[in-house]
Amino acid sequence: MPSLTHVIDVFFATYDVFLKGMMLTLQVTAISILIAIFIGLFFAFLKISGVKVLQWIADAYIYLVRGTPLIVQIFIFYFGMTSFNISAFWSVALGLAFHNGAYIAEIFRGTIQSIDKGQMEAGRSLGMSRSLSMRRIILPQAFRRALPPLGNQFIIGLKDSSLAAFIGMYELFNVATTMGSNDFDNMTYLLIVAVYYLFLVYLISIVVRLLEKKLSVSD
Repeated sequence: MPSLTHVIDVFFATYDVFLKGMMLTLQVTAISILIAIFIGLFFAFLKISGVKVLQWIADAYIYLVRGTPLIVQIFIFYFGMTSFNISAFWSVALGLAFHNGAYIAEIFRGTIQSIDKGQMEAGRSLGMSRSLSMRRIILPQAFRRALPPLGNQFIIGLKDSSLAAFIGMYELFNVATTMGSNDFDNMTYLLIVAVYYLFLVYLISIVVRLLEKKLSVSD
């Protein structure tokens, strides 16, 4: 086990390399979650559509994601898109988006269905169409209620992005394992990368908490 002094010395000596890996980790996570939100919203609407065929499609997608390991999904995107010259970055981003989209779909389904049905009826009584009532009345409230679980999903996506190391993307985890192997000091670099992940999770938690406070409304 390396001494605390040694870990601190290596931490400051390598911070520039780790910062580059951290930025790449944040970029791939943010892009994947943004895409996953649109995927999740689409399949959430299929789930609540009331049309059996559309519900089966959504159920099949969610079952497929839940039933297969994320690393398998990432490898399928990576090797399946080689003919399109898709970079490792976008392979990981799309793989994470495909994976997180299923969980976000269930988040949106739950929050949309948690809104009192009377609010939709009130919108219809004011002359709004069903889609307009959904867009102006239901969805804003559903997004507010979805914010905490979406924050959790962002954190999960951040930690899952470490799997990008297996296809050669030089994100945080790959930086730690590569430098640890080069210096024959894996434990030191794993402890350092753990600090970076803890910092990012703490930062995301603060941002989500601030957004919750800003968007909070009385039910």
